[in-house]
Amino acid sequence: MTVYYVNSATGSDRNGGTGQNSAFATLSKVESLKLKPGDSVLLAKGSVFNEQFDIKYSGSDSAPIKIGSYGTGAAPVIHSGGDGIHSLYASNIVIENLKISNTSGAGIYGGSVTNWTVRNVEIAKTGLSENAGAVTFRSSKNVTVEDSKISGVKGDGFWIEKVAGIKLLNNTVTSASGSTADAVQMNDSSNILMKGNHLDQTHASSPKGVIALVRPTNAVVEDNVLTGGGFGISAQAGKNVAIRDNDISGYHGYSWSFAVGLGDQGNARDYDISGNHIHDGAWGVAVSGPSGASYTRTNIKVHDNVFDDLSQAALKVDRPASGSFTNNTIETGTKATAISPSIVDAHTFTVSGNKTVANVETTLAAADTKVAAATEVSADSAVVAVHDNLKIFTDNGEAHRGNLLDNDSSDNDTLVLRRFGDETVGKHGLTLTGEYGDIHVDREGNYAYTLDETKLPDHSGHVSESFSYGINDGTSHHSDGDTLTVFIHLDGLLS
Repeated sequence: MTVYYVNSATGSDRNGGTGQNSAFATLSKVESLKLKPGDSVLLAKGSVFNEQFDIKYSGSDSAPIKIGSYGTGAAPVIHSGGDGIHSLYASNIVIENLKISNTSGAGIYGGSVTNWTVRNVEIAKTGLSENAGAVTFRSSKNVTVEDSKISGVKGDGFWIEKVAGIKLLNNTVTSASGSTADAVQMNDSSNILMKGNHLDQTHASSPKGVIALVRPTNAVVEDNVLTGGGFGISAQAGKNVAIRDNDISGYHGYSWSFAVGLGDQGNARDYDISGNHIHDGAWGVAVSGPSGASYTRTNIKVHDNVFDDLSQAALKVDRPASGSFTNNTIETGTKATAISPSIVDAHTFTVSGNKTVANVETTLAAADTKVAAATEVSADSAVVAVHDNLKIFTDNGEAHRGNLLDNDSSDNDTLVLRRFGDETVGKHGLTLTGEYGDIHVDREGNYAYTLDETKLPDHSGHVSESFSYGINDGTSHHSDGDTLTVFIHLDGLLS
């Protein structure tokens, strides 16, 4: 297991590359090596590489090949006239702690790859010539992208096609633009988990939407904040799809704009749409389709959602479908349902137990009381912030080295942390400063978020920031990271 170092400023391709003082200078030199399982390629912070990085060799399940960074300062940057990082057929790869920008193609492209993890990677201004997805995976298996940021790209934020086993966790996508761009486009994929992402298409030039799920199988979309676009989530044809506990808002522009849409492009079966806050848009949940098509829409359950500030109805069903609309909360002034008379007469889509309230703030506040009881939040009374518990998102079955848990375990998915990075939480604790405030962790592992209102932007609506905590056991460069995400709603509503 060899660690190779690359420094664009002080390195030389005549060096051996195995020490920081004997670093290579270019990525092409690394490509000439036959990397082996367990090898690492570390790019010096502050370096800039103007070339595509091709990953040609595979790691193993227990010893992946890792591409990361070392040193101090800004993350190393890859610019390219093609893709930033490109790979075909490689397996067991970890890419972390890099920046990729100003590429003609994708930031990261993987074709027919297996067991990839991308974490803490920033991607900006990619797809400049090809309108490519910033992160693209095709015909692949077991891909995880987490704690990464995508902004200002030409094309989709994520383009995922025919991937079996895809996880998008705690990522941020802002303004994925282009004539056909969504924040996430996912086609013909299965075993999907999208959780904790903040996807904002408010200022994108694309006429499309936030998430497009095309023929998904076994998909879970939960705990995301989705803003803007022509639609929130389009899952038009698929089976076994759960869309729950998301905040979906700001989708405008068309008479058909919806927060969640299904049934328009093929058979849709076994959908559970629950716990979402859907607001500031046109339609809520739209079960629809083209005239004359014989698509089936079966077992569509829409329950325990909150709908407000919609110009159309919370639920539209205008094509044959079976399912239910139950125990939802609709704010006064928002129409509850628009169901075709033929479907009402067929008694295949039941409506029951829904309630209308004058103001949904009361309902949302009651639901969030449980969250507030479990978190310590210090904020101005005009601004409310909430955050999730720290959870294990990178569990490879080994001990969580460096996190120093009480029993190396987690109860209720909450870590009791004792160390962040290379720094132990000492007598007086540890404070990490973010864009809008600070996270303080005391020696007992308790944590609190303190908001600095003077740092907030002028506009209203959601803003967010993420604090990533990671550890490294040194020689083997094993890392295990956890993320705390804070969402702040400037209008004073809990998100």
